[in-house]
Parts: sequence; C-alpha cells; structure tokens
Amino acid sequence: MYRIGVDVGGTFTDFTITNAENGDNLYFKLSSTPADPSDAIVNGISQILDIFKIAPGAISYIGHGTTVATNMIIERRGVVTGLITTKGFRDVLAIGRQTRPALYDMAIRKPDPLVERYRRFEVTERLNARGECLEPLNEAEVAQAAEALAKTGVEAIAISFLHSYRNPEHEERAARIVADTVPGVFVSTSSRVLPEFREFERTSTTVLNAYVGPEMDAYFDRLSRKIADLDITVEPMIVHSNGGLLSIETAKRLPVTTCLSGPAAGVMGAAVVGVAAGFPNLVTFDVGGTSTDVSLIVDGKPKLASSREVAGYPVKLPMIDIHVIGAGGGSIAHIDDANALKLGPRSAGASPGPVAYARGGTEPTLTDANICLNRLNPVTLLDGRMPVDRAAALSALEEKIARPLHISVEQAAYGLIQVAAANMSRAIRAVTTEQGYNVAEIALFAFGGAGPLHASEVAREAGIGKIIVPQEPGTMCARGVLLSDVSLDFVRMQLAKVTPESWLEACRALREMIAEGNNWLASERMPEDRRSFELTIDAHYAGQSHEIRVGVDEPDENGFGAFLVKFASVHRATYGYDHPDQPVFIVSCRVRAIGYIPKTVSPSHVGGASVAEARIDERSVYFGPTEGWRRTPIYRRGALPVGEPISGPAVIEEMSSTTVVLADQTASIDAFGNIIITN
Repeated sequence: MYRIGVDVGGTFTDFTITNAENGDNLYFKLSSTPADPSDAIVNGISQILDIFKIAPGAISYIGHGTTVATNMIIERRGVVTGLITTKGFRDVLAIGRQTRPALYDMAIRKPDPLVERYRRFEVTERLNARGECLEPLNEAEVAQAAEALAKTGVEAIAISFLHSYRNPEHEERAARIVADTVPGVFVSTSSRVLPEFREFERTSTTVLNAYVGPEMDAYFDRLSRKIADLDITVEPMIVHSNGGLLSIETAKRLPVTTCLSGPAAGVMGAAVVGVAAGFPNLVTFDVGGTSTDVSLIVDGKPKLASSREVAGYPVKLPMIDIHVIGAGGGSIAHIDDANALKLGPRSAGASPGPVAYARGGTEPTLTDANICLNRLNPVTLLDGRMPVDRAAALSALEEKIARPLHISVEQAAYGLIQVAAANMSRAIRAVTTEQGYNVAEIALFAFGGAGPLHASEVAREAGIGKIIVPQEPGTMCARGVLLSDVSLDFVRMQLAKVTPESWLEACRALREMIAEGNNWLASERMPEDRRSFELTIDAHYAGQSHEIRVGVDEPDENGFGAFLVKFASVHRATYGYDHPDQPVFIVSCRVRAIGYIPKTVSPSHVGGASVAEARIDERSVYFGPTEGWRRTPIYRRGALPVGEPISGPAVIEEMSSTTVVLADQTASIDAFGNIIITN
C-alpha cells in the first residue's frame, strides 16, 4: 500500500509517495495550476500512478497541505459575507485594536473590513461574562437580518454574539433561524470557530471562516470528486495550521484553520526528520517560489503561536509560529526610486514564472539570477523534465538591472543573491536571537525548492554553523504531510482567580474536552490505542493583559499547588522573573486531541561507492567578486555515499532542488540521506 502527501505551492505542486510496507519514498513535482489547484493535484497523482506503476486501489492515504484559503484572503477573493452581532457591536470589525504595525509610519492604513457596514446587522440579545442571559434573543430580528442580508447577495453569514464563548445557546439558535430563512447560505458561529474572549479577534476569525467557507467547500468537493474519478477510494485529509490533519468534513466546517496549512506540514516534517538525525533544535528555512517561511523547533517541538494576522486580519487560532517574508525563487527584481536593488515581494509565480522558464515571463527573478551564475543547472531542471533558457535570463537581467545600475550581469545577479540572503537572515533572527535563542546551538534545516540553494549564504550571514538538507527538499512539505498526526484543538474559557475551587472547575473543563476529543477522534476513525491528549492552561498574574501557556500532565484535582509552581517557572523562563505574592488568574483551558499516524524515518540511505563516482559534471559557477568564476564539481545527490566528506565549492543536484556548498564549507551525507554542511 502507498501513502501520498501533497503540497500546493505558488509555483510547484509537490508529492511524496511512501511505500507503507518498506518505508521507501518516491518524489514527484509539477507546475501548479493557480486557477484551480486541484487540477495539478489530480494530474500529478495520475502521472504518479502511471510512472511508478501503482494501482489506484493500492493508495491507502492522501494528505493535502494547501494555501487556498490564505490566497483567497490575501487577494480578497472570498464570497460576499454578512455579519449578525449583538446590539452595540456592529462596528467591532472596523474599530479593532489601538495597535499599529509600524508605530511612526503615518502612511500605513489598516485593511478595510471584509464585511461592509451595510452588511453588518445588530440584534437584541445579551449574556453576561458568566454566560447568564440578561436579555433573550429576539428571534424575529434575526430572521429580518437574514432576509435583509440575502437581498444584498451574501453567500455566507457570520454570527458573533457577546460572551457566546461562555454560552453558545443564542448563537446556535440564531444559526438555525438563518439556515431556515436563507437556505444554502454558509453559516459560521463564533462559539464553534473560536469560543474565546476578546470580541475583535473572535469576530474577525469567525468572519474569515465565513468569507472563505463556500469556496473552500466547493474546492474540497472538486478535489474529492476528481480523486474518486481516478478509482482511488480514500478521502483526502487536510493539514491545518497547528500542523495536524483534519478530515474533509471538519476542514469544510472550519476552513480558516487551513490558513498556514502547507508551511505547517513542512515544519512538522522537519521536526521528525531532525530528531531522527540527532538535531532536535532547528530553525526551519523553507524557500519556495513566492515566499520564505522560517520557524523555530526546540527539543523536537515546533514553537506555537495563539494568533497571527493574514493580510492584516487577525486569526486567533493555535498554529505553528511561522515568520513569512516575500522572498522566493520567483521574487521579481527591481530598482527602487533611490536607485537601490530590491527583490520582491511581487512574484512571477507559476504563471508566467521566471524568464528562464520560457513561459512568457519578462521580469528577472531570483531563480534567473541563480541560472545566470550557473548555481542552478543552466540547461534543464526537474531531472531534465523542464528546459531552461539561460540566454533569456541573462538578457532580462542585463536590460532591467545591470544596464540601469551600470554594473555587470554577474554583479547584478550576485547582488540579488546577497539581497535575498540579507532579507532571509533577518527573518531567521526574528525567530531566534530576537527571542533569546543562541543560533550557535541551532542548525539550519533548509528545504523548499530554493532553500538549499541559498542556505550556505544565509547561514554565513546569520552566524549558524550547521546546515541540514533533507532528501528531496523541494518536496519536504509534502513529506511533512505524511509525518503529521490527526489533531484538533478544544478550548474552554474560565477567567477566574486560581483557588482550590476554581482549580476543580478547570479540571472538570479539561475532562469534558478530553471526552469531546475522544468523540472527535472516533469520528475521524482513529483507533483508541493511537489517541492521546495534550493539556494546557493559559494563565497570567493579576494586572497582566496577556497570558502564558502552561502544560498540564492530567486533570489532577490535587494538583493546585503544583500548577502554581509550574506557572512561576514558565513565567521566569519567558520573562526572566516571577511574582510569588501576586494572584494568578486562569484564562482558558485547552486540550489538543491527537491521533497518531504511523511514521517511518529510517537510516536507509545507501548511495554509491565513492564521492568520485557521484560526480556527474563540472561547470563554471560564480561565487562573488572575491572568488569570481570557479570550475566547480557537480554531484548527483542519490549517488553520494554515507559519511565521505565533500570539500566546497560544490553543487549537489537532485530532482526537486539544488544545494550549493561554498568554498570554506564541508558537506557529507548521513545515514538518513540528509546533507550535513559545516561552516
């Protein structure tokens, strides 16, 4: 039986195929189809079945990482959405928070609300902070609001009432009325999407869920139908932003959870591969066609965040903490008003793509720069499946960059690589040194189609001594899909001072969520012996406005004192101090329900007899003004033997990526097939 992991990127769609019987991996990629990402997925699976001679009935699992929801939000391509909220809270989306992305930049303006004011309706109802009814729901007003919204052409309606995180009764009744009044409309309630306090973030996340809901529903239906047409009987699973997997049905109900789907899978895969190879502390460096994603892994666990913004809109959901910048292989080079060389954030994407791809692109990109300098194969990519036009790339760089700046083409191309390295290393510092981590104790885990190409320059810039490049790094996010577990997060608000009595309430909430998680895992067809639960409590000292997360082993009713000790320890580790005499408040209790997926990461790399035999070519490669053009050996990665060192400069090629080793670096292959580069 075979398991297939799929990741859809802006330029390429990547596949990893694992033989479940022996753990062997196969890799494949092809150009993405932005108009409908499911086309590339199905085309790729069809080719995989043909090329690798796999019968459709032998496919036991398909997992999918996607950025469809993210792109919809960024490009404002969601459906027309309405909002029904508590009287007095119509403008919460517009008011937001008194925060600015850049404090002294007066030119910055926040994005317009996704729901226009005339599509935001108030209804009479009110709960207090304990969830007790102060004013009953006016059902007639809900029906009138739904009718009025239907006349404006809405396809989705979000419902967000004050304090519904404590008591969902009013929201649930309103949702039933809306569904009866406007049949077929997508309804999203905050008590199901985000049962937490802070009205702005809760309403924003619920609106985003509604905004992308109908299109994501249609996308998932198309994907399922097309896969079934290949005579494959399994339903695809979807990666969500905390790095776990969801069934299609759960993802259709909570599509906002997929906003960081693809990048999250890559981080989860990196954590598993890194631990197996003996590197539990990593900064992941995922460079694709459009963006660079970096994230921190400590002791084999990805760092999590409780919220982030997507295109300026808050999404308050548990997710892997990924720092994203607009610099990738397809990032377009340009000269700004001050005559300085810039790269991105605009990208050539999959269509038209870099100039060298000969698909109509006219703007030079970072990929074109690497082809001009012969760091990338100047003839073909993807093991000969994609021809490259180096002359066109040279011409575009000459016309658009070198000539206006009065420099050589080599200087222009190398300048782009240096600009990219500076931008990427700043992103790495944002998740390491700026958060108190010593980069000398962390390895750079480079993947994505362009990550290994730039890792050596970036590691030197960031002061990192070790680089790990996994097998077929261009498909690492797809491989990460196969190394992710099924999971979903549950939360209960408490908002109470920690006392023996409130601790009993917290334990009760944790037990209830464990029961909910068990029911959900059963609905996901997860066997009992593969289920587990991670328990955490968000808490803060009196007077603090934000909380820290504290792990709990079990809902122990006698664990009141132990929790306070652990909270103080976590607070010291986070902020450098604690307040023994200050009261502690529990904000929320959380449970992550996990269904473990079998994973295979074994030391199975064989390779060839010697480094000399793995050498397939030699070409002149440009390494900057000091070293200039140097005759550089080219190696076939799969033929490299375990443990034999390679002195730089060198270029190591494989189907999905190319790794550059600089002159003062040494590389070798470990038993897991990873390239280990040492500065």
